[in-house]
Amino acid sequence: MRDVPDPLARVPRRGAATVFRDPVPPPRAGALLALAALLGCGWALPGCVPPQLLTLRSGLDSLRAVVDTMSVRDSVTYRQVQDMRREVAEQRDILLMTRATTGTTAQEMFQQMERLGGKLDEVMGRFQQINQRNQAELSAANANQLYDQAAQDLTQGRYPLALQEFRDFVAHFPTLELSDNAQYGIGECLFAQSKFDSAAVEYAKVEATFPQGDKVPAALYKLALCQEKLGQTAEAKKTLEDLVKRFPLSGEAQLARERLGTARRR
Repeated sequence: MRDVPDPLARVPRRGAATVFRDPVPPPRAGALLALAALLGCGWALPGCVPPQLLTLRSGLDSLRAVVDTMSVRDSVTYRQVQDMRREVAEQRDILLMTRATTGTTAQEMFQQMERLGGKLDEVMGRFQQINQRNQAELSAANANQLYDQAAQDLTQGRYPLALQEFRDFVAHFPTLELSDNAQYGIGECLFAQSKFDSAAVEYAKVEATFPQGDKVPAALYKLALCQEKLGQTAEAKKTLEDLVKRFPLSGEAQLARERLGTARRR
């Protein structure tokens, strides 16, 4: 995990995230159209449009409406949506031109409708892929905003509020790069309120949950401080020695050496 700034040093970003709404898929064309219904429509009469065709046409119109109203945020996505809209328009035109004619059999119409149903499925699948990408981007934006707000509340002394925000971050975004920082922030909020027993538990979770995180040395050092506050002198000494041994080049290791030296001189 890459190094990230300490929660106390980060500057919040309050920009609002863009919300993308899930498109409502039209009915599956192939499931609505049956060959038996086609045969019972009086298909050979010029101008006859069976109810199934009208249903399919309505579904295509609904899909076009979804495309037209879908929120897009960049030119690449916009071009993709425009391509889909063009495909839907082409298929709708085919539908309108495919009327009962002397040379068109029910079997041919059935095959055309099945192909059209497949096209609808393909288009909606591509819609879903775009929507999933947008939702992922939205989640990342929300994560950064939540973390920055929690860090600001911590630095300004709003500890209960910051505590809840850090907890929300860890619960909703447990795999992001800032997750170990957020877990460390939970401990910081409790430590600042002199809740050393609870803070010790949260600092220990940094290493337990994010063993490769860059906040492990800092969490170990603060864990030792909690142990000292709780009168657990032997445990604190062991934690500091473990910190020095495992992370000898860290800034927290230097602080641990100084604290161990002070303890020996007492």
